[in-house]
Amino acid sequence: MNQAVAIGEVLRDRLAWQIIDVRSPSEYATGHIPGAINLPLFSDEERAKVGTLYKQDSPETAMHLGLEFAGAKMADLVEAIRTQRDTSGKKLLIHCWRGGKRSQAVHWLASFSGMEVSLLTGGYKQYRRALHDFFAQLSTPLMIVGGCTGSGKTEVLYALKALGEQIVDLEKLAHHKGSAFGGIGEAKQPTTEQFENDVFEAFRQLNPERPIWLENESKSIGRVYVPDSLWHKMRASQLFTIQVDRPIRLQRVMRYYADVNDVRVLRDAFEKIKKRLGGLDYQHALDALDSGNLTHAASIALDYYDKSYTFQLGNWVEGKTTIIAPCNDVHDTAIQLKKASKKVYS
Repeated sequence: MNQAVAIGEVLRDRLAWQIIDVRSPSEYATGHIPGAINLPLFSDEERAKVGTLYKQDSPETAMHLGLEFAGAKMADLVEAIRTQRDTSGKKLLIHCWRGGKRSQAVHWLASFSGMEVSLLTGGYKQYRRALHDFFAQLSTPLMIVGGCTGSGKTEVLYALKALGEQIVDLEKLAHHKGSAFGGIGEAKQPTTEQFENDVFEAFRQLNPERPIWLENESKSIGRVYVPDSLWHKMRASQLFTIQVDRPIRLQRVMRYYADVNDVRVLRDAFEKIKKRLGGLDYQHALDALDSGNLTHAASIALDYYDKSYTFQLGNWVEGKTTIIAPCNDVHDTAIQLKKASKKVYS
């Protein structure tokens, strides 16, 4: 299987392939195909030196330096690739950034060592192009769950999943709940590029002929951004705003952050919205935190985000909003949403 393979063929049966990414560690960390294993031909420092020599001297001298760096690693690299083949039992696919000299060299080395391997045509760059094309051409109906902070939109999303609906949890993939407080208790966020890759993979696992439910999000979720084409598609899709009694929403917000032991984390979150919150409310929130009145502080934050949501709702595409009310139980809400969506989708 010593051949070049197009990204389309790989994506049609992604689980059949064990992907070997031979780019440098920093390139891989910035963004990679989910599930790919990083076996770098060059370290970050080595790659920088080869690149500098290529620009300042000549491709030939850069090639010689690259061979010096790679030569000492060949035996270990072959063994690492062989291990991936043996442990995964999948077809091996090697790629670099553009399917250039790095992946070609490793592909030749693995082939010469007797392994059946394939080379990804166009490399990681082609994967990224496939991603952008996918979202630009996305025709799958999207159903957007909206509602004020504390409405339980994420819980409703998973209740819909339990009812057999398709969902994509953007906040889970972003490691962030979306607000100034959304990073509390979450793992480190991926890069925007890796977030896009993970969202792409999540969509590809679903049936494009059936609607997909997502939570209403801002363009940015913490420090990552929803792909442009997907964002515009979401904004032009059916929005279901769920209305939940304020006391229940406040209780839910308190439950989200009940385990926060360091008040400074909450103070830092309020600091992020200080200007938009207003000096007086900001100070009242800090005073409430200092006195241990977390409920009052949460109430101030809730008022702020209620205003923000109302403003966003006013800018939604006209004629695309459905109100479901009242919805204090997430499972009941999911049932109502599923019924309402059938009317829309039919």
